[in-house]
Amino acid sequence: MNSKKYIGIYRMYIIIWMSIKFLWKIFWFQKLNRIWDQDTERKWEELLKKMATEYRQRAVYLGGLLIKFGQFLSSRGDLLPASFIRELEGLVDRVQPVPFSFSKEIIEEDWQESLEKRIASIDEDPVASASIGEVYKAYLHDGTPVAVKVQRYRVREIFQTDFKAMRVVFWMLNRFTIFGKKADLPALYKEVVAVMSNELDFTMELENGNYFRKRFEDHSNVYIPEYFTDLSTGRVLVMEWVEGTRVTDISFIKRHNLDRERLARTIFDLCVEQFVNAGMFHADPHAGNIMIKQDGTVVILDFGMVGKVKREDVEHIRAIIEGFIIDDYDRIIASLRDMDFLLEGADTEAMKKMMRRMLTMYLSEDMSNLDATVMNEILEDMQDFVKDQPIQLPADYAFLGRAASMILGVLMVVHPKMDIVAWGKPVINEWMTGNQSKFGFYKNIAKETGQPLLSLPRALVEYLEDGDKEREWQRTKQQQSLWHHYYFFYAAMTFFIGIMTLFASFLMPASWQAVPVWVFYLVAGFSFAGTLLFSLKHAKMIKNIT
Repeated sequence: MNSKKYIGIYRMYIIIWMSIKFLWKIFWFQKLNRIWDQDTERKWEELLKKMATEYRQRAVYLGGLLIKFGQFLSSRGDLLPASFIRELEGLVDRVQPVPFSFSKEIIEEDWQESLEKRIASIDEDPVASASIGEVYKAYLHDGTPVAVKVQRYRVREIFQTDFKAMRVVFWMLNRFTIFGKKADLPALYKEVVAVMSNELDFTMELENGNYFRKRFEDHSNVYIPEYFTDLSTGRVLVMEWVEGTRVTDISFIKRHNLDRERLARTIFDLCVEQFVNAGMFHADPHAGNIMIKQDGTVVILDFGMVGKVKREDVEHIRAIIEGFIIDDYDRIIASLRDMDFLLEGADTEAMKKMMRRMLTMYLSEDMSNLDATVMNEILEDMQDFVKDQPIQLPADYAFLGRAASMILGVLMVVHPKMDIVAWGKPVINEWMTGNQSKFGFYKNIAKETGQPLLSLPRALVEYLEDGDKEREWQRTKQQQSLWHHYYFFYAAMTFFIGIMTLFASFLMPASWQAVPVWVFYLVAGFSFAGTLLFSLKHAKMIKNIT
């Protein structure tokens, strides 16, 4: 076990220095690459990938908060580029186990008695080892098999140190980067601390597990393990041992003749019920936390990371969907404000235009081909849209997007031929009606039916703004920007060459004496003539634009 990882100053140095290095690389890249073309884009993607890879390697080495924070960042499409997020998605929360003696000491401290008094036997090799806890298989004195989750050695101390380092990093981002203007970083830091701190308290996970067990007790194909409250503490969690395997183990599914479509539908219904209704949802539903038994029962594990959909937000989400359907983008913006998605200074008119264009683009596609791959592409496009707008997702909804993406990946493995549209339509239809009348949603639609007739003048104006003239104007602006950079670059370059040539004519070494001086003057003259030509062209272009 590497003891350096437990030294606070060393950990803070690694985290802060890595962050400074990343910021410095980004700063110089932007300074050296003023013209953004395909080659620049390729280099930018490579730089982001290298930085994300380094972060992942440091996280695996140090463990602690870096792994959890990396998983948190992988859900923040509103803040980070897609290439960086893709690299972090491979950050698996598996680390080297600590010696069993450390875990035994923690168990006995919390139980205040020897391990043997409560447990008949325990396998000292963990079945799972993560950044916060390790899981062992054990047997109670009555022969009942149990899973014992024990908090890692000095993990609280490590997290507290990492929180301090992250606070310095967030301060630098807020003070010296554009993120300070685009995002509410102090609020984001508080969210990170709150979310990660909850995972350090196993009593929270026990309460979450009991909540989900009660919530899904009527689902015959879903099982939540039972927790042993009398044996569980803030650092030790004892739960029922369940025999099974990962839900993505296709050989297991074939060997036991399980219906892959039925299995996928069970997982789909289970997750949609969490995502669209008020209450908590499992925020980390990767394949390791979803098991299947021999009879096809789906077992859900690990409720340390959960999110919450607020009851009032369910109504706001319904209003957003209604707004898209009846073309009322003011309603969408109002709901986003009520949900605290929009930051101060948001250009709502630009956002409404962007949302309208995105909706038009997707509606023009063949929706019959909508599968999980297309859904992932839509989620990526939505992330790009969110990242470019003054939107900051609350942590719960960032986790919701990450969880949805994880489930899509699991479902694609279990049943690649699933029909998401056919499965989702009845669920969404029922959900949209809300708790009121069966026809509540359709009454709203009927009420808004006459709106287009009353808004015809506005529609004509929006057509002129958003139609071919708008697209032509956008192309013109892009061309003008490119010509601006072109003229400015070559005017500066020719002027630089002229100055350097004149200096060379006065300071040339003895070995250059054979070169006539007039050659230097000729080159300098052509250079300055080029400077004048490009400057005149640039001035003429600016005059025409004005």
